[in-house]
Amino acid sequence: MSEETRMRGGQSLAEALESYLAEWSERTGIAVETWALPATDVPSRVFSSVMATMREALDNVEQHSRARTVSIAVTVGKSGLRMTVSDNGQGFPATEAGRGIARMRAAFAEVGGTLSVNSVLGEGTTITGVVPTQRH
Repeated sequence: MSEETRMRGGQSLAEALESYLAEWSERTGIAVETWALPATDVPSRVFSSVMATMREALDNVEQHSRARTVSIAVTVGKSGLRMTVSDNGQGFPATEAGRGIARMRAAFAEVGGTLSVNSVLGEGTTITGVVPTQRH
């Protein structure tokens, strides 16, 4: 177990996401489809960024989307980390993107990543965050 993993109470990113998603789904009654979780761990800063963004994204789903299902995929590969949160809710016009989306973008920017939002009225919203592997 890495030093960073021990500092986080022993949970890998996949374990932290699994427990958070299960609790969130139970509390909200919104189904969660988990398509992928990372097989390897990530640096502590990336872990924190992903968890903060996931919480914000799911808060938005719960409060605004009227979704029945949210799909989650978080993968880590040679090129870096990719996170996708997609709901089947009502969507929203791009002009109505609020502070929550700004906070998610800032969280990814802090670790050198980017975040995009694609929302279609009547069909839902997909948030995609990417953190490239840091080259030293």
